Amino acid sequence: MSNNSLNVTLRDAAAVEPLAADRFGVDISSLYSVMGHPNGGYLQCVLSSAALAAASAQGAPHLHTTSITTNYVGSPEPAPAEIFTDVRRVGRGASFVHVTMMQGGVVTTESLVTLGTLKEDSVLRYQDAQIPDVAPLEECHRVPGTDDVKTFNAVDLRLDPRSVGWWFGEVADRAELLGWIRLGDDGMRWDPWSILFASDAFPPATFPIGSSGWVPTLQLTSYARRIPQGEWLRARQWGVVIADGLVDERCEMFDERGQLVGSSSQLAMVRFPAPEK
Repeated sequence: MSNNSLNVTLRDAAAVEPLAADRFGVDISSLYSVMGHPNGGYLQCVLSSAALAAASAQGAPHLHTTSITTNYVGSPEPAPAEIFTDVRRVGRGASFVHVTMMQGGVVTTESLVTLGTLKEDSVLRYQDAQIPDVAPLEECHRVPGTDDVKTFNAVDLRLDPRSVGWWFGEVADRAELLGWIRLGDDGMRWDPWSILFASDAFPPATFPIGSSGWVPTLQLTSYARRIPQGEWLRARQWGVVIADGLVDERCEMFDERGQLVGSSSQLAMVRFPAPEK
């Protein structure tokens, strides 16, 4: 089945096929794209799949990607691509894999992936991150998918009423989005792997303060910290600093227990309309 079929789940769309030792193939899906470019979190799921497979082939016992840092050197096309892996170390507590994606002999993305195993019965010892105060689901606004932003067809994303003023042309004082998100795949719940997609699934936090729709990610680091429980994630995404055409943006995601299950930090380019004279 083509990865551009409307029936393809995230798991299928990000699946990789072994081609040779340390080499995999993938059919980049257009279903997880923004303005024709694959979503950065979706690409992290693809690269994570290759890293887990490569490390497992070398005896690594780890089940999850706990951290992945990706440089988006260029944007791959929704088409077949090759992935090359270099397992840097297989350890008992953690393993490390360098992953490179190429199309037409050109590097599009590369990642350093840390692998480990998260436990279903682990006990939370400390959490400083504060659970965001998000309006109840029934009061939030669902973000619709479009032909240009297909990623929102793959998730059920609900934004807090305080986070949707930009939708109606209003400009806020804070670069912040609050909301709920669940996978659109029937029967599929969040896990440490799909958290990597959730880490980049919200609109840019610069939209509320008036940025244009052009916010390309240069580097994204995502952490999977707990095995999520429940169907919905509650999330806060915000801009830390904006200067010189760049935004430092963070995202924190909490499961239905109120525990931090994933977070991300990204550096992206950003533009704002020129002030009227």
